Order: sequence, then structure tokens, then C-alpha cells
Amino acid sequence: MNQKELDQIEIDQTQIDILNDVTQTLIDSYEGYKICLEDMEEGYALRSHFSRRAASRSQLISEFQTAVRDLGGEPVTKGSVSGAAHRGWTKLTALFQDDEKAARQAVDDGERFLAERINEQLRDPGLTPNTQVLLRNAYASATKGGVRTD
Repeated sequence: MNQKELDQIEIDQTQIDILNDVTQTLIDSYEGYKICLEDMEEGYALRSHFSRRAASRSQLISEFQTAVRDLGGEPVTKGSVSGAAHRGWTKLTALFQDDEKAARQAVDDGERFLAERINEQLRDPGLTPNTQVLLRNAYASATKGGVRTD
């Protein structure tokens, strides 16, 4: 292999690592929305909002996983341990709070965390244009996804 090919492999691996990192957080977000939906009654006012957000996350996950495969990588398929812990905490706090308030707070916290995580990755100077587009789309989704608990 020549140096140019080695450099491309390194660039691709960097993109794979970044995409997989964000994919894992997107999976956490998707799972969080599913938990909220499972715990909600049918007539709950935010149910359709949470359902749309879960579908949006599912689409983003698919796009990120496809990009990783296209780069020759193996996409992550599970969320993080910290995401699972956050979902457990959300279920526990819902037992002691008004369910709507707990759901809103969990969603806002999760969206804020996701946006911060993506923003960190967007600072990487070695991002390819395709990775930048994916990250910006995910960032836009996260910053418009909250339900404001203030």
C-alpha cells in the first residue's frame, strides 16, 4: 500500500469512529422515546410528538449505519451503558413525579445531551463532507426535538 491509500484508511476509520459514537447516542435517544411511549396512555397530548421523534431517530440511525457500512466499517447496533442507566433513572423518577413532567424532563435532557455530543464531533477538523452532512442533520433534529420543561 502506498501512503495515499494508508491515509485514506485512516480518514475512513476516523469517520467510522465518529459515526458510530453518534449512532450509539442516537440509539439511546430512540430507546428513550420508546420507553416514554410505552409508559404513556393513548390520549396523552405528547404521544404523537414522541412517536414522530422516535421515527426520526430510527431514520437517522439507519443513515448513520449505512454510512459506516459504505466506509467498510461495522456499525454499532446497541446504545450505551450510560443511556440505559438514564432510561432506568427516568422510569424510577416517573414513579415519584407527575408522569408528564418526568417525560418532558427526560426528553429535554436527552436531546440536550445528544446535541452536545454531536456538536463535539462537528469540531473535528478531519470530517469528510458526507460525515458533516449527517452530523448536521442529526444536530438539527436534536435541537428541535425538546418539549421545554421551563
